[in-house]
Amino acid sequence: MSTTCTTKPKKTKWLKLLFFALLIKPIITILIGLRIYNRELLPCFGPAIVVANHNSHLDAVVLMSLYPLKTLSMVRPVAAADYFFRNRFLSWFSKNILDLVPIERNTLTNKEDLLQPCHQALADNQILILFPEGTRGEPEQRQPLKKGIFYLSQAHAECTVTPIFIYGLGKTLPKGEKVIVPFFSDIVIGQPVPSAPNATDYIANLQLSFDQLAQKIKTDRYII
Repeated sequence: MSTTCTTKPKKTKWLKLLFFALLIKPIITILIGLRIYNRELLPCFGPAIVVANHNSHLDAVVLMSLYPLKTLSMVRPVAAADYFFRNRFLSWFSKNILDLVPIERNTLTNKEDLLQPCHQALADNQILILFPEGTRGEPEQRQPLKKGIFYLSQAHAECTVTPIFIYGLGKTLPKGEKVIVPFFSDIVIGQPVPSAPNATDYIANLQLSFDQLAQKIKTDRYII
């Protein structure tokens, strides 16, 4: 089933749209055999949060590519400022093309200040893509989830938090590699993560959601 996203962004970001229309979407179509489950569960309107496991630099752009171009201006990945803004060119690209929400993860600050850019983006009715593992792991290896997503969801009770599990992109472009290797990949979109009274229970709910989505891929692919 195709997504029904029809929101018109407040501001058209032409460089971002051209990058995805002319480069990212064709590359994904031609090089990556992408199979998508439950596409109708993808949040179409902001404010909303999408959370996914993280094994590849392709993760964010592939998730963004699920959205139609007319909606893409409001979809923004959350990323580490110390990595994506570490030099002038990468900073320009991250800001103007990828339209990242930067997080200063290496500064000594409280969680509210750390998440302030995310709060602002959600206040602007945008859709955030967030990787609660915090960094890329080895191909198809999952890492412990950090608690920042709990505090963000608590501050924005009106937002849905939609879990997505990705399988295969860690082999298509593993951590430390620069060449894309064609490999069939799967994306499973789940129901919103249930709320919880504390961070420990919330992370347990999110972990369970990822487990269930991963199991669907294993069942369909006959992976043991």
